[in-house]
Amino acid sequence: MLNINQLNLLGWQSFFQQQLDIDEWYNSVPVRVVEQHRNRLVVDSGSDTFQLPVTEKVSECVVGDWLLLNENHDVNRVFERKSYFARRAAGSKLEKQAITANVDVAFVLCSLNDDFNLNRIERYLALVNEAGCEPVVILTKADLANDGLEKREQVQNLSSMLRVEVIDCHDVTLVNQLSDWLKPQTSIVLLGSSGVGKSTLSNTLAQTQQKTSAIREQDSKGRHTTTGRYLLKLASGAVLIDTPGMRELQLSDVTAGLEQTFSEIEALASSCKFVNCSHSNEPKCAIQQAISDGSLTERRFLNYQKLRKENQFNTASLRERRAHDKSLTKMYKRVQSQAVKFKKLNE
Repeated sequence: MLNINQLNLLGWQSFFQQQLDIDEWYNSVPVRVVEQHRNRLVVDSGSDTFQLPVTEKVSECVVGDWLLLNENHDVNRVFERKSYFARRAAGSKLEKQAITANVDVAFVLCSLNDDFNLNRIERYLALVNEAGCEPVVILTKADLANDGLEKREQVQNLSSMLRVEVIDCHDVTLVNQLSDWLKPQTSIVLLGSSGVGKSTLSNTLAQTQQKTSAIREQDSKGRHTTTGRYLLKLASGAVLIDTPGMRELQLSDVTAGLEQTFSEIEALASSCKFVNCSHSNEPKCAIQQAISDGSLTERRFLNYQKLRKENQFNTASLRERRAHDKSLTKMYKRVQSQAVKFKKLNE
């Protein structure tokens, strides 16, 4: 029978419990993926941690996924996901790269040095909103900056509903500052570029000592410290998923996330005189009027257009790749079937 108290420490929720039938309740073992490696997954049952080989059944699993095992630790199935983070793979690959799954809150980290970038924050917010998680923007390195409050206001202006925190990742009182999210059974993911303080924040919250690296002095850019994804249990009862820094975050399949992130622009566009308004030089364009009166910044509108085009292009490219792969698979099966028939005819 399941030990709910132990599972709760891994972020177990009623969403997953409702996916079990009576027999599974007594004869199966739910586990959560806490580490992901090329050929193996590290999973935790609440009472034990062990490794599973990466087979076809779990080839798409990421840190945060829940698996249902039998008593011999064979995988019966993967639980339906509550949320899922993915991006287009870096470089020229036409495929998606999974980031994590079953997250409730996303801490989007951005440092207060030269890394500070509103465009990048909006990019991350689109990803988080698409996943259906609560975004919290964490501005780090407050101990090294004297304009933290000014930059906090800039981020807050993106949305009045957005929660923004300015922190020093080394501050041991962070648990109190972030207590609204560090609640039992809550899964939190850390997102952001290299060197913004994800590993330092993780160390402080989890009271562990992962390796950290200093930023490069010449350009304030970060160095990769975390090279994998790991799930850590916190004393508060929450769990924390640390991820490698992402220098390139290509968006795809995030239309709903973009609409939510730029909701005021979507609303303005619907008020333009012309339905097909390009928002450039048409008369009675609500967006250009908002830019003129200062209620919308040109920077935000241009970034909205850029991310929209990027999402449309990447989404179409990935769909074409999937369609091509599907067609190729059908052709292989057809050729194999014909080869079997030919062999039988000649026996």
